[in-house]
Amino acid sequence: MFRVKYLDPRADLTFKRIFGEHEDLAKSFLNALLPFDEGEEIESLEFLPAELVPDTPLKKDTIVDVRCKDNRGRQFIVEMQMFWTETFMQRVLFNASKAYVKQIDKGQHYNYLQPVYSLNLVNDIFFPELKEFYHLYNIVNIEHTDKVIEGLHFVFVELPKFKPQSVLDKKMMVLWLRFLTEMGKVTNDVPEEFTQNPEINKAVELLRESSYSDAQILGYEKFWDIVRVEYAVKYDARKEGFQQGLQQGLQQGLQQGLQQGLQQGKQQGLQQGMEQGMQQGMEQGLQQGLQQGMQQGIEKGRKAQALEIARKLKSLHVPTADILKATGLTEEEISPLP
Repeated sequence: MFRVKYLDPRADLTFKRIFGEHEDLAKSFLNALLPFDEGEEIESLEFLPAELVPDTPLKKDTIVDVRCKDNRGRQFIVEMQMFWTETFMQRVLFNASKAYVKQIDKGQHYNYLQPVYSLNLVNDIFFPELKEFYHLYNIVNIEHTDKVIEGLHFVFVELPKFKPQSVLDKKMMVLWLRFLTEMGKVTNDVPEEFTQNPEINKAVELLRESSYSDAQILGYEKFWDIVRVEYAVKYDARKEGFQQGLQQGLQQGLQQGLQQGLQQGKQQGLQQGMEQGMQQGMEQGLQQGLQQGMQQGIEKGRKAQALEIARKLKSLHVPTADILKATGLTEEEISPLP
């Protein structure tokens, strides 16, 4: 049986071909993902040239994935980011602000300025403490959040958190996010929901490996090689940070516990008080150390490595209840871990 191989739509090559060359697909994608009210949907689009953002203290050179403008003059910046970094939000703010300012020349009236929408798809978890995968930022009045200053709008999507059942009223949003998160795993059997929708089906056809040259495939594979190396580096750093945090927390907790035990021992009596006090102090210190260690480790790590963290904690004989609190996993997920 002939098997059709599809490329991953999150790669630079495929993402730009789908959303940077096909106006109908870009329009459908933006209308599905951006928070438009009724009557605000995009009617037509034109692509703008991608541009290099100059060196700044915040970031290295980067190419905006897709830039376009609709018939109302509103601009849209779409970026696919494989990893979350500390300066990513500043970079997004810089790009959007620059696009907003460049709409008019010196001396022109501010009335010509139109809103800029920045849509950022991140293949990483950056808010592990939040269950939502979709994050909208507007310039709003703190006390009256319905009062919005039009101009800049930012959307961040944590792709690993997305589950189809979490979106009940936006069918196209579900289909497009499923397309991004599922098509990289498809070889032959494309989900029926994809083929039944004309826009999603067209995007699927653009992922056929046979439609790309050998040089493009080579660049595509190199992209994923870089991603895998970067992932390994970040994972090792997070793992090391967790271990260091746990060890430091244990040491601090034990030291505090011993000091408390000695003090309590002096108060209760030389022999009995020392034994009881030190025992209680060590137990308190271990508990406090575990809590501090888990907290520091988790802060340096990522929710994406929650299972790895849980396995390490389980090997240290940390109570299941503490592991649940520290990782956010369920007992069913933790039980089979070695």
